[in-house]
Amino acid sequence: METTIIAMPLLIALIALALAFDFLNGLHDAANSIATVVSTRLLKPVHAVLFAAFFNFAAYWIFGLKVAETIGKGIIDADIVNPQVIFGALIGAMFWNVVTWWKGIPSSSSHALVGGLIGAGVMRAGLDGIVWSGVLKTASAIVLSPTIGMILSILLVVLTSWLFLRATAKRAEGVFKKLHLVSSAAYSLGHGANDAQKTMGIITVLLYSQGMLEGEFAVPEWVVLSCYIAIALGTLSGGWKIIETMGTRITKLSHQQGFCASSGGSVMLFAATAFGIPVSTTHTITGCVVGVGAARRASAVRWGVAGRVVIAWLITIPASAAVGALFYWLTTIWG
Repeated sequence: METTIIAMPLLIALIALALAFDFLNGLHDAANSIATVVSTRLLKPVHAVLFAAFFNFAAYWIFGLKVAETIGKGIIDADIVNPQVIFGALIGAMFWNVVTWWKGIPSSSSHALVGGLIGAGVMRAGLDGIVWSGVLKTASAIVLSPTIGMILSILLVVLTSWLFLRATAKRAEGVFKKLHLVSSAAYSLGHGANDAQKTMGIITVLLYSQGMLEGEFAVPEWVVLSCYIAIALGTLSGGWKIIETMGTRITKLSHQQGFCASSGGSVMLFAATAFGIPVSTTHTITGCVVGVGAARRASAVRWGVAGRVVIAWLITIPASAAVGALFYWLTTIWG
């Protein structure tokens, strides 16, 4: 399909919009990696945000770019991508992020972006424009990432309880404080690696569509650096409403539970990033938090709050797809 070549100022504006989404992603998802250390009072909120932002950015030196490739060419056909598709996808994702942030609902920035791409892509080329293998891989992660994270976290609670069975409460608390901090850093690394790469994929496929890149799909270094800076700055801005939901409303956490939740989530994020699967860091840590609460007793989990979060998960992709499709259509009218 033919693509529209736009003027350089418009291209720069679209790249800036993509980085604004990345910033909003960091702000929206700051709760993912620091809710447990804030709720257990291991770190003050300001210190926790700085801590998370540092490790978000540190992911730049550690992980590859498989997730960026999935978003860039594995959700919709790269040949149908044009500036209008990118604009519709970003607006769809950002709209849903703002709505859920305003309501304090920990929804998925990742799936909002996927939904926006699908909506704009279908408006551009119909269902033939969808790369179904990539969509199915991403959709399966909606169920698998929180479920596996929950199971891992429950197993970690059982294992650590057994290992520290003979330890005094004071000694166990001291050890788990240190372990909790390490696991939270690992989760922030995973968040930076998986989430920042999604925007890299969007910017890179936009550059290819404009003839500014050629050959095999490869993310330019300046795009990688810009996206990591944007998500780290967003994380620095916090996301206090969502932190409250994640850290206190679903269940009350101890340092042992915080460590188990962050560790279970980190394993999931590292594995997903290695396989290029754009998972939701929000879904993952929510499943882990529910798991460690349920490991204590089922009544320790506020299932009503958890249920509202799950409903938000289910409607994220359709809602952002609808907005993405609408804004793509509007650009065709205005254009």
